[in-house]
Amino acid sequence: MKTIITLLAQSQKQFINIIRIAIFIVMAWIGGLKAFPYEADGIVPFVANSPFMSFFYTNEAPEYAAYKNPEGKTVKKNIDWHAKNGTYLFAYGLGLVIIIIGIFTLLGIWFSKIGLIGGLLTFIMSIVTLSFLITSPEVYVPNLGGDFPTPHYGFPYLSGAGRLVLKDVIMMAGGLICASDSAKRYLAKNKYYS
Repeated sequence: MKTIITLLAQSQKQFINIIRIAIFIVMAWIGGLKAFPYEADGIVPFVANSPFMSFFYTNEAPEYAAYKNPEGKTVKKNIDWHAKNGTYLFAYGLGLVIIIIGIFTLLGIWFSKIGLIGGLLTFIMSIVTLSFLITSPEVYVPNLGGDFPTPHYGFPYLSGAGRLVLKDVIMMAGGLICASDSAKRYLAKNKYYS
């Protein structure tokens, strides 16, 4: 048991690099999916309801609700609406930004200054994503009625979208860990840190 504890204690640097790799995988995969209509359509409720991003779209919330495409199915009138709304153009740009953040974070394994930027951008991106818990009604279970005496809806009952958003707490912490490690290495390399 002591050997395992010693090994874990001596492996922190490698584990931080695993966090960098994990952040890169998530960012590259999710960012890459933004090029596909189903993923672009899926982020519309978050973007349209966000005071930080809604200006990217032509139409205001909640108009998008009438033009949702279920995952795995496309309806031409919905695709046309999203094209006019700016949904796809925004998603392409967002996807590219997300991939770049992932690459910067990964490069922190070798380049501390770039890794510092990647870690901080991961943290900032996570804060923006977590703000959807306040701005997007779709993150909580809706009240659809029913016979159950105490229906579970609204806060704190997260919907599938809400559970997806909440996971960014982990990305936020990972980004800070990567940024902190990169800052420490940068300062040590430049003899600013003792």
